[in-house]
Amino acid sequence: MKTEAIEWDVEALLAALEACLRLQIQTRRLKNPLIVGIHTGGVWIAEDLSRRLGNPPEAIGRLNISFYRDDFSRIGMHPEVRPSQLPSTEDRDVILIDDVLYTGRTIRAALDELFDYGRPRQVVLGVLIDRGGRELPIQADCAGARIELAEGVRIKLKGPKPLRLELSS
Repeated sequence: MKTEAIEWDVEALLAALEACLRLQIQTRRLKNPLIVGIHTGGVWIAEDLSRRLGNPPEAIGRLNISFYRDDFSRIGMHPEVRPSQLPSTEDRDVILIDDVLYTGRTIRAALDELFDYGRPRQVVLGVLIDRGGRELPIQADCAGARIELAEGVRIKLKGPKPLRLELSS
């Protein structure tokens, strides 16, 4: 498998995502939104965004969707499955964060788990990279960048410090 680092400025992608989320917070009138990151890359981004938006990084929710995936029986148990850390989402505004949006299946699984913690008032989806290729009708409200990649090419966020993007095929 060939892997290469991408020359994108992750800091600029985070700034673009932050700006879009600030606009969403204002226009959708989010009140004290709970920032929730999807394990692992989404959590790294959520921690950074929480700080940028003036919230303490320890106040974010962390979702591990391993048991909610629709391909669980095919991929099996990941050796580092950890429980989610999330307060009640009942009637809360939630900002759900992931690193890469591709087929939509990860987000579907995250929404399933999120609703196990209560019924959110509304959910805003923010991703660092939206690479297209949806298999489910899921769309990000905010993205650091929207890109097209050839089929079979994967993009992965590596980190946590420094955050960098890698392609593999």
